[in-house]
Amino acid sequence: MAPVALPSRQPRPWCSRVTDDLSFSDLGAADPTTEPFWQACVERRLTVQRCTACGSHQFYPRPLCLSCEATGLEWVDAKGSGTIYSLTTVRIPVSEDLAPPYLLALVDLDEGPRLLTNIEAESAGIGDRVTVAWRRRDGLPPLPVFRLSAG
Repeated sequence: MAPVALPSRQPRPWCSRVTDDLSFSDLGAADPTTEPFWQACVERRLTVQRCTACGSHQFYPRPLCLSCEATGLEWVDAKGSGTIYSLTTVRIPVSEDLAPPYLLALVDLDEGPRLLTNIEAESAGIGDRVTVAWRRRDGLPPLPVFRLSAG
């Protein structure tokens, strides 16, 4: 039987190369598709796209509907609440802007889209209800993150 390589605790070279230039300053660079989202973040409003043809909601910003491929999309305010679908603790640093450990989750927004985000809590679980909060960033739009809902 051939020897099996065990996982190393050292960062993988490909991982380091991919994340060398990763910075929160990259989040918030507006283009025609994302500019309305970031402008809403400045106003501390969480927005998602809604298709004017089929009515489905989606996030992250795209130029066409994922459900019917129509290009008629409008921005609508989300309630800012949802449920944790999946959760992990990040223990390896990938950016100078965010020191591990921290919680990273897929949150199912009440409107339907699933959003990748940080959970600002010591611990959380799948199925927990969360509410949007805003992480300040110098010279950049605030970043939507989530906290556990009260009650």
